[in-house]
Amino acid sequence: MTSDTIFALSTGALPCGVAVIRFSGPSVAQLLEHFCGPVPEPRQATLKSIRNRDGDVIDRGLVLFFPGPASFTGEDCGEFHVHGSLAVVNSILSEMAAFKDCRLAEAGEFSRRAFENGKLDLVEVEGLADLLAAETEMQRRQAIVQAGGEATRTYAEWRELLIHARAMIEAELDFSDEGDIPGSVSDQVWTSVRALHDKISKTLADEKRGEIIRDGFKVVIAGPPNAGKSSLINALAGRDIAIVTHYAGTTRDILHCDIDLEGYVVRLYDTAGIRDTDEAVEQEGIRRALRKIDEADLVLALQDVTVEGSALDIISVPVLKVGTKIDLSASGDISGFDLMISTSDPGDIDRVRAAILNSIRARFDFGGSVIPSRLRHVECLKQSLANIECALHSSLNLEIRADYLRMASDCLGRLTGRIDTEILLGKIFSEFCVGK
Repeated sequence: MTSDTIFALSTGALPCGVAVIRFSGPSVAQLLEHFCGPVPEPRQATLKSIRNRDGDVIDRGLVLFFPGPASFTGEDCGEFHVHGSLAVVNSILSEMAAFKDCRLAEAGEFSRRAFENGKLDLVEVEGLADLLAAETEMQRRQAIVQAGGEATRTYAEWRELLIHARAMIEAELDFSDEGDIPGSVSDQVWTSVRALHDKISKTLADEKRGEIIRDGFKVVIAGPPNAGKSSLINALAGRDIAIVTHYAGTTRDILHCDIDLEGYVVRLYDTAGIRDTDEAVEQEGIRRALRKIDEADLVLALQDVTVEGSALDIISVPVLKVGTKIDLSASGDISGFDLMISTSDPGDIDRVRAAILNSIRARFDFGGSVIPSRLRHVECLKQSLANIECALHSSLNLEIRADYLRMASDCLGRLTGRIDTEILLGKIFSEFCVGK
């Protein structure tokens, strides 16, 4: 209930150097007076003694007061910055819980109140969740575009254009006999609507790029047994991920690890050696390997250059053909391979990393533009685009075309949370940690 005052520890696991306890709601001023006397000046950190109901000092720390609506949630908010011990934090939280209409916040409840009070829209909320979860520079950059409102401004401009176009059309329909209403708005409206159609189409073309930045670029290391797959994933990861032996078929299941390549999350998968076999467990490993290859963004197809063998026939996804064990080969023939490496040579491993990075950049480089990062964004944009395409059919009468524009603008409204979003809220805010 928004009539409750909520509170939570907003920093990480205890013990820690400093713990921040955040609270928001109608009882913030009373809580501040109870714990530390006179309410501090708004937005000024003040060093105070924080006391319990018996007047005993719990701790000394910084106290802040953010009166609404100029606060994160739009309500009165307060913060205690105290020493991060279990005893201090638990004592303060227990004291708060004893207040009437005060309770521990649920996951994402501060952000939900910010949304409900118009401080954030859904795109900004989701961007904030992504920013909290960001592990690489590219994830941070994409999340900040969403959380900082740049994406919202773009979507709002598109929606305003559709609303204006619809208003012009309906003005012509309703007031065509008035002197100050143009006799035809087609030249004014449909040119701008077509331009918007092209912008949304271009944004949707970046769907895969946004997914890769947020969820990672999937690289599958494949090849016959003893081609050096496990050695390569260990070398790329810089630690032992897979068991390496001279016995064929050591890897039966898919092994996985993540690495950071200049801000991109690269998800590496070591797979079972692909060969003909009657052994049931190995057959299952090969089946899983082939399925993972079909899901990959890039396949490193390894082949031991010291033995005769045919390369994997992969046509469904981009492939980089890698010849391995060149340190054991007397031949200098590199025909048919994109790279020739020894997994024991750090320089060769760097060349593999560079090749993966070049593959990412060639297809999915991040240019700072608005990129739909979630399936919900993509679906809303696709629905809006489909309605715009229907509106552009000149064979339809003007009333129907105007209604398609209305539906297109509604889709963009759902994207930012302006309309028809209640069923989404529980899912979105459940992704947050308690205290945010």
